[in-house]
Amino acid sequence: MSLVTRISFGLLLIVTLSVMTLIASYWLSDRVNQDPQAMNIAGSLRMQTYHAGLLAMQGPGADEELARITERLQATWEHPTFRRFSYSTPAGQQSFQEAYQGWQELQPMLLNADMGAAEVSAAVSAQVERIEQVVMHIQRDAEGKIAHLRAWLIISLIVTVLVASIVMYSLKTRFEQPLIHLSNAAQRIGAGDFTTRVHIPHQDELGSLAKTINKMSDTIGFMYGRLEQRVQEQTEALQHSHTTLMFLYDIAQKTNEKAVDFDNFEKIIQKLRGLLNVPDIELCLLTEKGKAPYLQVQGSPDHNRCVSFDCDDCMFGEEVFKKEDGKRSYRFPLRREQQNFGVLVCRLEPGASIAEWQHQLLRSVSDQLALALSVRNEEDQVRRLTLMKERTVIARELHDSLAQALSYLKIQVTRLNKALAANNQEIIADVSQELKQGLDSAYRQLRELLTTFRLKVDGGGFIEALQNTVAQLQNQSQLKVHLDYRIDNVHLAPHEEIHLLQIIREASQNAIHHSEGQNLWIRLQQLDERRVQLAVEDDGVGIPDTPEKLNHYGLAIIRERGRHLGGDASIEKRESGGTGVYFEFTPQYMASESSTTEAY
Repeated sequence: MSLVTRISFGLLLIVTLSVMTLIASYWLSDRVNQDPQAMNIAGSLRMQTYHAGLLAMQGPGADEELARITERLQATWEHPTFRRFSYSTPAGQQSFQEAYQGWQELQPMLLNADMGAAEVSAAVSAQVERIEQVVMHIQRDAEGKIAHLRAWLIISLIVTVLVASIVMYSLKTRFEQPLIHLSNAAQRIGAGDFTTRVHIPHQDELGSLAKTINKMSDTIGFMYGRLEQRVQEQTEALQHSHTTLMFLYDIAQKTNEKAVDFDNFEKIIQKLRGLLNVPDIELCLLTEKGKAPYLQVQGSPDHNRCVSFDCDDCMFGEEVFKKEDGKRSYRFPLRREQQNFGVLVCRLEPGASIAEWQHQLLRSVSDQLALALSVRNEEDQVRRLTLMKERTVIARELHDSLAQALSYLKIQVTRLNKALAANNQEIIADVSQELKQGLDSAYRQLRELLTTFRLKVDGGGFIEALQNTVAQLQNQSQLKVHLDYRIDNVHLAPHEEIHLLQIIREASQNAIHHSEGQNLWIRLQQLDERRVQLAVEDDGVGIPDTPEKLNHYGLAIIRERGRHLGGDASIEKRESGGTGVYFEFTPQYMASESSTTEAY
């Protein structure tokens, strides 16, 4: 039976008992209310009987009054309250019938004038005795009803208390205690204790709720366990992804900072083996035209290196999957821009396989290694081009300086030989002077070339190199060198910085050797948004109007360097005295920006 039905039944039973008690009490009290009236009427019969007897004993003078009293007595005996004797007890019915029968016998005697007073008195006394028996039965009947009412109330109270106790006990054992257990269980489950169980043996609503809570606790515990497991798995996956990304980041950082060397390859493969938990990983590096690897970074210590020196099978196509001696072999070519640099080989034990993330990591590592090798090749190529360019510059400098000086000296030696053969002392003296001046010039040019070749722009930048050059010039002469640098917001390429330094040195050396002045001004400024001007001025004697030996002052070299920067160099006499060398050019980044703007 359900809990609600039990509670409803108990409440219905209590209400029914209460209603029955009220109805019975009302019925009994209604019957008891008639007994006082019956007793009063019976008492009035007794008084009226005495009164009628007295009137009968008075004689004929009281006949009318006696007739009226007897009529009233008859009416009283016929009063409705005496109908109760029809369903009263047998003793009460018999007592009433005897009293009523005695009245029927007494009434003629009272109306008969011949009756003596003694007879009338005896008859009246006998009738009153019978009336008293009726009153006594009425009293007993009333007392019995009251006793029945009391008994009924006591029984109703006992039954009601008993039913209420049963209902309260049932509520406590079937409702309150299970509800407390359920509440405590809910609190423990809410606190995270999913092992909580509620044991309610009753097959009612709370029992069903307990089973549901137990099942819910099991389900939540299972889901929470699965959730913790998934969180742990996701955490491990994130940590593994973080390690993988850091590994790839390290490779990319090393590739960006500098080209990886052969020691880096060994460390990368060792770390890759630990990250993938695959002991047999091998890296083979090949030249562009090579058929055999020039470097093999061995994977597993117990694995022999590839005995095949023809790597076409590994290098051909994209990623290749093969079986070698029962092992799964995954090969990832190191290819970038149609150039093969080698292959990354991953070998697994029979029955093993690699996950998708492992496959992606191997492919990413092979791409990063290919990029690193490509960067290293590009750096090697840049170094080759730089070396060739430097050699070209050295050859040009030697051709423009020492080669011309030596050619001039060779011509003077030929003149000297002819003068010696002709014994021409004038020519011999002139040639000797020319040879001395030519050797001095050649020696000076050699020293200038050595200084130029040693010229470099280190970590301090162009301004520091320029300041060092000014300090060197200051130490070489009595001229006071002034530097005016106004191109802080202009970006210069490395080769532009070198050429500007060389032009400044060449023009400054000319001023030191030929100007005979006291001040030397070096000024770098931006003329407009695109043009940069270099000016090297002195306050010396100036240049002649028609200088015959203009090339001796290094202007040809200055113009040559200016052409390399796409600018124009000129030498002019200053109005205030002295000489000025002026050079204007457009920096490379400004020229590129202008070309891009015009294209759009």
